[in-house]
Amino acid sequence: MSKNIKIRKGANIKLEGAAERVKAEAPKATSFAIKPTDFHGLTPKLVVKEGDSVKAGSPIFYDKYNEHLKFTSPVSGKVSEIVRGAKRKILEVKIAPDGANSFEQFDVSDLSSDVKVKELLMASGLWPLIKQRPYDVVANPQDSPKAIFISAFDSAPLGADYDFILHGQKEAFQAGVNALSKLTKGKVHLNVRGESAPDVTFKEAKGVERNTFSGPHPAGNVGIQIHHIDPVNKGERVWTVNAQSVAMIGRFLLTGKADFSKTIALAGSEVEKPKYYTTVVGSNIASIIDGQIKAGDNRIISGNVLTGTQVSKDGYLGFYADVVSVIPEGREPQFLGWLAPNTNKLSFSKAYFSWLMPNKKFNLNTNMNGEDRAFVMTGQYESVLPMDIYPVHLIKSIMTKDLEKMENLGIYEVAPEDMALCEFACTSKMEVQKILREGLDLAQEELG
Repeated sequence: MSKNIKIRKGANIKLEGAAERVKAEAPKATSFAIKPTDFHGLTPKLVVKEGDSVKAGSPIFYDKYNEHLKFTSPVSGKVSEIVRGAKRKILEVKIAPDGANSFEQFDVSDLSSDVKVKELLMASGLWPLIKQRPYDVVANPQDSPKAIFISAFDSAPLGADYDFILHGQKEAFQAGVNALSKLTKGKVHLNVRGESAPDVTFKEAKGVERNTFSGPHPAGNVGIQIHHIDPVNKGERVWTVNAQSVAMIGRFLLTGKADFSKTIALAGSEVEKPKYYTTVVGSNIASIIDGQIKAGDNRIISGNVLTGTQVSKDGYLGFYADVVSVIPEGREPQFLGWLAPNTNKLSFSKAYFSWLMPNKKFNLNTNMNGEDRAFVMTGQYESVLPMDIYPVHLIKSIMTKDLEKMENLGIYEVAPEDMALCEFACTSKMEVQKILREGLDLAQEELG
């Protein structure tokens, strides 16, 4: 039965530079990269070497612990460089496109069972689009999830508008849903925004249980949605898929071609004309931002400002990123710091008068506005996390590596993105997402 859920805890961080609902074709990228670091916990084994020719959908590396789980090239061309880090860890596999746009062809005529669908998605490199809770890692194809969740909206600051992105992709989205429904004996939950009517792509999707969520961020986070609909308990698995990824899977199953093209939002106060661009997974960032960024000391983020990864102009679009955010760096010292009265800074603790202007949009930089402090109870975490857990106690149990307390306090339900607002609001300046990621890794290793 569909549910209508109102989220009351949380906060909308309104930033300048939201992408206008205008779509353009990004200039052709001169380089692409597949980054094993995008897939947390992966141990890659290469199947190519520098100079090898590949097509879109050709395997680049596979998972050491599951050789059937392949990670493939998003374009056709040649492997130009394999970038390694400490202990020869593979950081990037760079591909120089040949412009031919040739694809590996997969036989998608038989989609009669979950085994067939899994085999195709693993061989084509699209399986990593499916992630699992707990632990927020690539789903294990040997598992059988109790449900699959699709969030059809992004409530994060400057987040992508999936109603706009997926308009006109009804057939591909439905094909993706049909395939996902074969992978679980439970329900496929499609969660839409409650404040506005969903696009016809979501409104007319069949074979799903459609739920509506309204309220502030993190209402669009799939982890929050799982918590309110069908929480994850010990020993259970739930799979999650991004809305645009569902259409990508559907497009592949309709054509037999691993098409990694996607639409991303280029947004932020330092973007001249924020809008949407059609590009390809792994494109070099320069192809997206060249000529679009204001002069100055800026930070480029692959992803949103709360959970994304900082990249250079020479970097690459992350596998899961649907937005590239550009905001000012905050290197300059500030006179009197937080003591100075100010309406241009955002605070959840009413330290500035800006709380009197709820509709104001801010041009925030990366300055932390303070240094590390004692980790104290303030109630700030609880005010922005709409989950029935004790977040401060959970973080402290992770810091002390108390596995029993971690279990009892809800480690199976959360992912770093779910507590990103806690980190933003934290008076103590704790690296909440990093600590939580370490806790999830420890729990996965020790508790399975």
